[in-house]
Amino acid sequence: MSKIQSTFAQLKSENKKALIPFITAGDPHPDMTVSMLHALVDYGADMIELGIPFSDPMADGPVIQRASERALANNVGIKKTIKLVKQFRENNTKTPIILMGYANPIEAIGIDNFVNLIKDADVDGVVTVDYPPEESKEFVSLLRKNDIDSIFLISPTTEDTRIKLITSQASGFLYYVSLKGVTGSSNIDIKQVAERVMNIKKYSDLPVAVGFGVRDSETAKQVALISDAVVIGSRIVLEVESSSQENILVNIKKLMDEIKKAIS
Repeated sequence: MSKIQSTFAQLKSENKKALIPFITAGDPHPDMTVSMLHALVDYGADMIELGIPFSDPMADGPVIQRASERALANNVGIKKTIKLVKQFRENNTKTPIILMGYANPIEAIGIDNFVNLIKDADVDGVVTVDYPPEESKEFVSLLRKNDIDSIFLISPTTEDTRIKLITSQASGFLYYVSLKGVTGSSNIDIKQVAERVMNIKKYSDLPVAVGFGVRDSETAKQVALISDAVVIGSRIVLEVESSSQENILVNIKKLMDEIKKAIS
C-alpha cells in the first residue's frame, strides 16, 4: 500500500477528509520551498501537491502561471524540483508528495530517467495534466513498477466511457476538476460537483479529491462533505505572491487554519 493509499485509509478510519495544499516549487524563491513544505505539514496538510514550473501551464490560471514564471526566473525546473523533494525527505519521510506538471519537461528528460529520479527522491504520486490515458500506458506501467501512484484528472465534461478508461489506469486517488476552466476559477456548483463525484464512485473505489476553484473555508467545507479530499492551490499561491518573504508563512498558516477547521 502506498503512502497516499495508507493516508486516505487512516483518515477514513477517523472519519476525516484529506487537505491537499498546492505550491509551486521555487516560488517565491527556491531557498524557501523546503521550509514551506514543512510548514504546510505543520499547518495540517495530509499530503502536498508540488507544482513543477513550466512555461506553458495550460490548466493553470493567472495566479499559478505567474508562480511558474517566478520559479523559472529562479532557474527552477523539473530536476531542481525533484532535488527540493529530496531535501524535504531528509526530515520528513511520512507525508505524501505529489508532483503536478506537464508532459513536455518529462519527455525532455525521458520518462525512464524521470521515474528513476522521482523514485530516488521518494515521490509518492504524479499528476501529468496533458498525458491522456490513451498515451499513458508505458508511463503508468513504469510508475506502478516503482510503487508510485498515477493520478488522473476527471473534468465535468468527461464521459462515462472515458471515466472507465481513466479509472482502469489510475491509482492513489482521482482528481476531480470542479468546473470548466483553469485553476483559480470561481463559482463552483456544489450540487453538480456532488452528482459528478457520486457518478465517478460508481466506477472506482479510489478516493476522489476535488480541486480548481476552492477559494475559501466555506467552499472547502461544502466540498469536503461530498468528497474524500480538498485540494487548494491558487488561493495559497496568491498568499505567496501577495506576501513579503517575512510574512509568507504567517499568512499561509492563517489560511490553512481556516480551511482545516472548515473541513474537520
